[in-house]
Amino acid sequence: MTAKMHNRLLAPVMRRNTGLKIGGNLDAQAGDLDVLFQLACEEGDAESLSEVAAELPEIGAALDALELQHMLGNREDRNDAILTIHPGAGGTEAADWAQMLMRMYMRWAERRGFHTNVLDMLPGETAGIKSATIEVTGDYAFGYLKPESGVHRLVRISPYDSNNRRHTSFASIFVYPDVEGDIEIEINPNDLKVDTYRAGGAGGQHVNKTDSAVRITHEPTGIVVQCQNERSQHKNRNTAMKILKARLYQHMREEEDKKRAVLESTKKRIEWGSQIRNYVFQPYQMVKDARTGFETSDVSGVMDGDLDPFIRAFLFSSRSA
Repeated sequence: MTAKMHNRLLAPVMRRNTGLKIGGNLDAQAGDLDVLFQLACEEGDAESLSEVAAELPEIGAALDALELQHMLGNREDRNDAILTIHPGAGGTEAADWAQMLMRMYMRWAERRGFHTNVLDMLPGETAGIKSATIEVTGDYAFGYLKPESGVHRLVRISPYDSNNRRHTSFASIFVYPDVEGDIEIEINPNDLKVDTYRAGGAGGQHVNKTDSAVRITHEPTGIVVQCQNERSQHKNRNTAMKILKARLYQHMREEEDKKRAVLESTKKRIEWGSQIRNYVFQPYQMVKDARTGFETSDVSGVMDGDLDPFIRAFLFSSRSA
């Protein structure tokens, strides 16, 4: 009975434990739990067995996080991330879907204890957003989020269709590593074209009376970034430069590897057949990743930020490929 209980409850955790380079605290905690379990089984101590069972989920969660980090070995995986969202064709439907994805990623970041900062957002004409750029701050933020780059497809009964017809919408996600203060990127001011313009929002809201919005074009590479969130032109310019630096770092890596647009090439047309993940709200509920085959029927959980199973599945499949 003792051996069977050990195999069922603790052995899987201990086996995973030996396969990773883990910190002393977690190693000691798992070892102490194993000793407690053995003693409890020998003495028939039900209270201690309950204590072991209660602590197992915490150790399992810590090992889950450690396994993910173990697979993130690239230099920039530890960095913060800059995530961009763009709706596909489809007007209000696509703009609304883009905003839903924005909320999903911000909820995911909140679940992980990461900090988010909306660097730039352009509201849609009726609802949703035309574009958004979000900074996600936390250890391994880029490593965790990089599998999310690609086209995301939604199927649902449209809340904007008076005939209650089913609609398909697309939006694209792309993730860059935030290299601010990490890698030296030299930017020649003579290479920059800086345009200022009057910021505005949906329905005429938040319209500035001065040209506070900033658009910066890096002429040698053609990279264009913009920011209009702040009322201060100075703050918008600083934020735009931060985004530009991240974009230029990515460009530099592509040049070094002689594979121009290594990450940019993962961007596909925002349309049918190019999606990395399908979100179906009706006639049934399912979210399925087209790359790994991982799926779940817990649509509400996913839209509330439960993305780690998809991220884990992609990282495992990439490691074994």
